[in-house]
Amino acid sequence: MSSLQARIYLASRSPRRRELLRQIGVHFDLLVFRGTERGADADVDETPLPDENVEHYVERVALTKAEAGCRRLQWRTLPQHPVLSADTTLELDGEIIGKPADANDAAAILRRLSGRTHRVLTAVAISDGARTRSCINTSEVRFRALADGEIRHYVATGEPMDKAGAYGIQGRAAIFIAEIRGSYTGIMGLPLFETAQLLDAFGYPL
Repeated sequence: MSSLQARIYLASRSPRRRELLRQIGVHFDLLVFRGTERGADADVDETPLPDENVEHYVERVALTKAEAGCRRLQWRTLPQHPVLSADTTLELDGEIIGKPADANDAAAILRRLSGRTHRVLTAVAISDGARTRSCINTSEVRFRALADGEIRHYVATGEPMDKAGAYGIQGRAAIFIAEIRGSYTGIMGLPLFETAQLLDAFGYPL
């Protein structure tokens, strides 16, 4: 199969993941949930389980999204291609930190990250209905100390609101980051090294 013929589905609304897949020449169609579809609540529930560690959580959510995507293909009788999904979360002091609930929550998260190092974990999963594979990328990010005024200004831009940990490394928050150890694309939300390995395992030519 040539790279022009190969195709996958991306089960994500993230514009950053779309951008990263295009960067490595992957042809994809978006496969996102419509609120009226059956099974919506069960398929997209991202609530951590009691005492669930961050590695298990992020991989579980990514796998759930990929497997739910395969079911959607059957419901909609769409052409069968592998479904790729991903999930990103942060860990600080053993706590899972996802997307902020509102502006006040975003500011509170950024105050906690200020002057400290946290972990960013992104799990990637691919399923074709018969096989499902996944992997986790873990990176460390160190923030410089942030002034309250900086935090307020950043939150006011709206950028933190749809991002795990209330910041985007590829956006304005880049000036907060003193050091990273790991994968820049993993911190963005789709580690391309691991993604390419999974695509190769499913026969997608890169």
